Amino acid sequence: MTANLTTEKPTQQIRFRHLHRLTDDTGLLEHAIGRIPRRAEGYTTDDNARALWACIEWIDLDAELAEAEGLPELAERYAGFLYWARKPDGRFHNNYDYERRPESEYPSDDCLGRTIWALARTISVPFGNRLAPAVPDLLAHAFPAARTMISPRGWAYALAACALLERSGGASGGQDDAVLPFSGERVRSLAAELKSRLLDKYRREAGPGWRWFEPVMTYSNGLLPWALFEAHAAFGWSDALAAARDTFRFLAERMAAPSGAIRPIGNRGWGTREGTARWDQQPIEAFKLALAAEAGYRVTGEREYRETALACRAWFHGRNDCGAAIADPADGSCCDGLTPDGPNANRGAESTIAYLLTEAVARRLGGAENG
Repeated sequence: MTANLTTEKPTQQIRFRHLHRLTDDTGLLEHAIGRIPRRAEGYTTDDNARALWACIEWIDLDAELAEAEGLPELAERYAGFLYWARKPDGRFHNNYDYERRPESEYPSDDCLGRTIWALARTISVPFGNRLAPAVPDLLAHAFPAARTMISPRGWAYALAACALLERSGGASGGQDDAVLPFSGERVRSLAAELKSRLLDKYRREAGPGWRWFEPVMTYSNGLLPWALFEAHAAFGWSDALAAARDTFRFLAERMAAPSGAIRPIGNRGWGTREGTARWDQQPIEAFKLALAAEAGYRVTGEREYRETALACRAWFHGRNDCGAAIADPADGSCCDGLTPDGPNANRGAESTIAYLLTEAVARRLGGAENG
């Protein structure tokens, strides 16, 4: 596991100007050219769910900062986007053009799972009452569709949402049953099913030298151990904890450069039994590893998890293969990735939110200076 990975911390207060820059009266735009929104690329429900999640994390962490940065109003706008994007079957249409017209697509399990998680996170904090009844209604509408998912990452998001509802009381009396009409038992039943699906995949794929759920390590890998850590924290499942520890260690080893810095699995070939692609490195991978590491630290108390999470933050600030900072605390923006030639200068929604959420992880772990 990664060790001794902290680096000099930026002392500048994080700002959220770029999140505002990418947001219009409809919601969050998906892409940017440099720091300028690329409106022709339109919107995704994925990014608006991510943005709602980021706003809620910071509202929960630092209400004064969040108010000063206008995050409550942004959260309302993103929640409104999700309400607009919902479909009769409980899922959400994902891709919209700049004229607000739905684009042709296949249903996305990742979009559904991610949105369920963002909604559950929202109702788990007091600010969520400000978004009622819309957000609880959305969650109740989407929740039954979780059983139809076939994507492991969709399962992971929904499993973590079940765990959060269990821990926060949202599934057993924390919300009015008329607003959130599903019982704690239904949440626990779904969680057990999703956990079993993940563990079945792990048992089928894992073997000597390969401690993973799939034959290839592709994108957002940290979600899978993260969800199992969260499931153990909520339900006490020892099999979930054992698999979470095993797969997290394997992922952290695959994402460690010889220098000890984080090296996200590259999208030019991903990670296989034969080796791990170095380029291009994406912010979402650093964030998802940080998310899993934070959960592992909360469950085990072992310092290696905390160090790994802080190393993921350091990756954004220059402790990486290019020695280049890709995030700018002055406006909260983040480059879309690292290439062999250096940072990709475009600063779109996914990368920016990955950075903002990684900073939230670091703040919770006491490893971020803010002013």
